[in-house]
Amino acid sequence: MTASLDLELTPRRKVLLAAFAAATILLIPAGLWIAGVPAFVLCAWLVATDPEPKLRRRLAMLLGCILILAATDINPGLSNENFLKVGIPFTLVIVLPALICHFGDRGVIRYRFWPVHWRKHDVIYTILSIPLAYAVLKGYEWGNRTFFDDELFRHWTLGPEADPAEIRRLFIGINLVGIWDELFFVNTAFALLRSLFSFRTANVIQAVLYTAVLYDMAFTGCGIFIVFFFAWTQGSMFEKSESLLWVLIVHLIVDYFLVAFIVQTYYPDYGLDFLWRKGF
Repeated sequence: MTASLDLELTPRRKVLLAAFAAATILLIPAGLWIAGVPAFVLCAWLVATDPEPKLRRRLAMLLGCILILAATDINPGLSNENFLKVGIPFTLVIVLPALICHFGDRGVIRYRFWPVHWRKHDVIYTILSIPLAYAVLKGYEWGNRTFFDDELFRHWTLGPEADPAEIRRLFIGINLVGIWDELFFVNTAFALLRSLFSFRTANVIQAVLYTAVLYDMAFTGCGIFIVFFFAWTQGSMFEKSESLLWVLIVHLIVDYFLVAFIVQTYYPDYGLDFLWRKGF
């Protein structure tokens, strides 16, 4: 990762970041354009008039991504049409910043898989994420059902009879979205923010963006707390290792349990062995 400018958080820049967070929340999950557009315009004006050219250039890229995501109907549908409707804008917010940075800010966005620093903490956390993912998702489902009258795992729709092809499609789709999550929120958004600000500031803003998009997709109810904490830990792992290895592994572990619980919700005789069922 390129060295951070660690820009001073002046009152003006605090307002800028607050407006960015507000616009993200109002435009993407809330869909409140009447309130979200003024917040977006304020942020864009503060970005455009900031004295630091690198901030103007890099945050302009993120604002463009916010507009693309706000205009996208983000949902967990499994149809071919929905794959295209969601997949194309999701691809754009990864590819466009990477291309722009390649020609103007090389080194800010880097697709490095292997860690620069191999830390035992990352290995331990990755191993612990297996039981943690199971427990947190179970607790999340219970919390949503108890306090929000919302069955989390039914946000994804499956047919009345178990279809191996449909389950496989669900598994592939959720894992592709999981990979996209880390490529965009961490490898792109966090990397751009971190190149400008301190770790804490960059990680909070990327976690807000992460939570907003996933809330819009399916993770409603108490998901705002769980996803925010998850996003924070993912940013922390990326900061220390400067690689995608651990964040991708942890996310795919979470996604494995997510798919298992979705499948089990519709077909109670299925369990964590859904990948090994005959006909899969």
